[in-house]
Amino acid sequence: MNRIDQLIAEFEREATTTRRFLERLSDDKLEWRPHAKSFTAGGLASHITDLLQFVELISGTDEMDFDPATYKPYQATSVADLLKAFDEKVVKGKQALAGVSDERLAGSWKLKIKGRLFFEKPRAEVLRDFALSHQIHHRGQMSVYLRLLDIPVPSAYGPTADEDFM
Repeated sequence: MNRIDQLIAEFEREATTTRRFLERLSDDKLEWRPHAKSFTAGGLASHITDLLQFVELISGTDEMDFDPATYKPYQATSVADLLKAFDEKVVKGKQALAGVSDERLAGSWKLKIKGRLFFEKPRAEVLRDFALSHQIHHRGQMSVYLRLLDIPVPSAYGPTADEDFM
């Protein structure tokens, strides 16, 4: 299995796991937040979904010049909207990854913020950071939200206190 096939397989596994967390939310919990400085549950779920657009961007371009003043993040209006957007972005992400050669994967990708270079890294590393690690990080936060909302937490890498595998 080549590098891109491994990355696609990992992306699919993590997306499947993340979707299980998102589908546990209900519309009446989207505005809940654990702290004034925290995302709402809907905001966090929307951010997790929004991150998936970067798979296409990183796969298909050599750089991004990000301007926080003009960026309009995705914001779900319902859990149904959230899951539809998530599923669509996963499909687009897998399609984008399928077109990436190992040579392109090893190539450089740059993130600029308002014209200033923030970083330049191998594309494979950026895809792993943005498409996997960032998603997993926020999924971990979502597990805390679910616990605090007394919603059963699904398994990610093993059983949770809410799911008995025995």
